[in-house]
Amino acid sequence: MKKRIVAVVLATVLGAVCITGCGNTQATVESTAQAGTEAQTTQAAETTTAATESNEDADQAAADEVAALIDAIYVQERNENTDQQCADAKAAWDALTDAQKELVEGENADPDYFGRDTGDASKDDPRNQDEIGENEILVVSFGTSFNDSRVADIKGIEDAIAAANPDWSVRRAFTAQIIINHIQARDDEHIDNMDQALDRAVANGVKNLVVQPTHLMHGAEYDELMEAVEAYKDQFASVKVAEPLLGEVGSDAAVVNDDKKAVAEDLTAEAVKTAGYDSLDAAKEDGVAFVFMGHGTSHTAKVSYSQMQTQMNELGYENVFIGTVEGEPEETACEEVIKAVAEAGYTKVVLRPLMVVAGDHANNDMAGEDEDSWLSQFNASGKFDSVDTQISGLGGIKAIQDLYVAHTAAAMAEK
Repeated sequence: MKKRIVAVVLATVLGAVCITGCGNTQATVESTAQAGTEAQTTQAAETTTAATESNEDADQAAADEVAALIDAIYVQERNENTDQQCADAKAAWDALTDAQKELVEGENADPDYFGRDTGDASKDDPRNQDEIGENEILVVSFGTSFNDSRVADIKGIEDAIAAANPDWSVRRAFTAQIIINHIQARDDEHIDNMDQALDRAVANGVKNLVVQPTHLMHGAEYDELMEAVEAYKDQFASVKVAEPLLGEVGSDAAVVNDDKKAVAEDLTAEAVKTAGYDSLDAAKEDGVAFVFMGHGTSHTAKVSYSQMQTQMNELGYENVFIGTVEGEPEETACEEVIKAVAEAGYTKVVLRPLMVVAGDHANNDMAGEDEDSWLSQFNASGKFDSVDTQISGLGGIKAIQDLYVAHTAAAMAEK
């Protein structure tokens, strides 16, 4: 009887416990399950994040490899590994995804090195053919990696010289190895540097060599050209070097010559025509000033820019101003030119390069979107109603090509 009472009491107690505690047990089970699910979600998220970070690291590593390869060929000295380095850089770039290409960043490398569209390189002629013959005209340029500009400006000059001298072989050399490497790596176009071009001339048995620089003036690049020619001059029967575009430098800013006069007239006429005016005076009446932007230099030849301003003044071109990217001479710095144009009362500006080739400086330093471009600085000054650009080099102007032809003829005529 006592055992039955104890069993009933125990059953009652257990029932009470179940009544008061079973709900908590269910909640505990559900809580544990939820915690497990959250843990799995967290783990999955961490795994995804880790995978993403791993992919990003891999992307950056691939981009960094290409940047290093570009920096390796962004040099002014050619070496025995240059051809392979150019090929390796392009192959590595082509292997990148579009997203990886955007990550390329180095000391000199960026996505534009291979990615920017500068035109069709196949329209160019590197003029590195053998079978030259005894008479060669070597046209020497600084160079540009902008394909369309190279065709219009440099090839344009070369073609004009070739047409005027059908009995001579016209060949090309660039003085900027950095540019040669860029073109070779990106477009597989091989352009000779000075040593390669002169070696080619010697190997082909050239006897009479005429060197025509397309450089603007007797500056640093011209000096380097002369040093290279000097080292080879004993290997030819005759070597003659023609004048650069602006001719002799002169002693001070007041000195001008027929070459500077011709360039001033031809460039201004082309700029006025491109801007849609019948004359420079008509543009002036409309409040338009033309600003011709050169490179600038610390070389003593920098006085040539001041002489060009003198020449414009002597021609009565009051609304024409000369500037330089480097701001040397000082009065040609962008801020000084902005001040001069504004003080003269002009409200519209047309920017155009005073450069043989409309390459990197024309497209970026003059007409680029960065805040330090001339276009941006002229607009930011708030002094002008409009600022337009003409991205065209001197080499594309027929009259300028004819001037180079005349310089080549003058050199040939020397005794």
